[in-house]
Amino acid sequence: MHIASVGVNKLCFLLSLAFCGLLLLLIPALQPPARQGDLPQPRPDVRPARAATGSVNTQPKGTNSHRSPELKDIFIAVKTTRKYHKSRLELLFQTWVSRAKEQTYIFTDGEDKELRKRAGANIINTNCSAAHTRQALCCKMSVEYDKFIESQKKWFCHMDDDNYVILPSLLRLLSSYHHSQDVYLGRPSLDHPIEAAERVKSDGSVSVKFWFATGGAGFCISRGLALKMSPWASLGNFISTAEKIRLPDDCTIGYIIEALLEVTLTHTHFFHSHLENLQKLPTDTVLDQVTLSYGGFENRRNVVSIKGGFSLAEDPSRFKTVHCLLYPDTDWCPKMNPRQKN
Repeated sequence: MHIASVGVNKLCFLLSLAFCGLLLLLIPALQPPARQGDLPQPRPDVRPARAATGSVNTQPKGTNSHRSPELKDIFIAVKTTRKYHKSRLELLFQTWVSRAKEQTYIFTDGEDKELRKRAGANIINTNCSAAHTRQALCCKMSVEYDKFIESQKKWFCHMDDDNYVILPSLLRLLSSYHHSQDVYLGRPSLDHPIEAAERVKSDGSVSVKFWFATGGAGFCISRGLALKMSPWASLGNFISTAEKIRLPDDCTIGYIIEALLEVTLTHTHFFHSHLENLQKLPTDTVLDQVTLSYGGFENRRNVVSIKGGFSLAEDPSRFKTVHCLLYPDTDWCPKMNPRQKN
């Protein structure tokens, strides 16, 4: 009798194990299918895309992971001085600034009632010296940086008052990047890195080499990178950093980014200053550039070669010609024969 009871107990135990195993197999099948949003999503495939300039850009693949910037996302800072308000700024307001009034901020060194009426709060009197010295230039750049951080915009693009900014090209270039990435875009004026005594990390007994984008051609910095610059650039720190390395404003920008933050300048040939031979720029690529410039007193003929509705005498900078090719609907642009555009 006892032996029979033990056999029954073993049989029940085995049946229970079999039932539990069957139940475990059936549980996944009885659950409702998971929603797409509950499943782990794949990370976007990030691969380097080669830009037209030959530099390597890091661009997120797929339209959902990266929204192209709009003009409202860009803080365009134009550095000038009071004596150029008429001769240079008038041309800019007539041309490209008219297409980006709200995004363009003029940084100058003297109050101008007429200019204030025209641009309002976008004219910033830095109260810096009007002299073209390293200290005066760094003073203005310091104000530019602080105003950009305050603006909450995504991109900081510095320009000089002799630059024409081709806005569609600027947007196209920035669309290859994300403002949260470490992005420093510009054109070096030298064919080699600059060398300076390291007086921030050390006592100056050692030197450091770094690239910098020349301010005369313009450069752009992402907000993500600009925020990382804060310890050496915000609230007057930019001026003290520049004094330690004894270099101008654009060099100091390069020093902070490349030497201190170890972020590499992305070299691009879309930015241009009067320091280069602008006549060598192929005519059919002029409208694809981001910035253009023109020669000063020493070489007035150093301008881009482009045909349009204005003669060289009527438009010595060629800015009006470029503007009318980009925006032929502008009321002061001459009505051109299509053949004139070639």
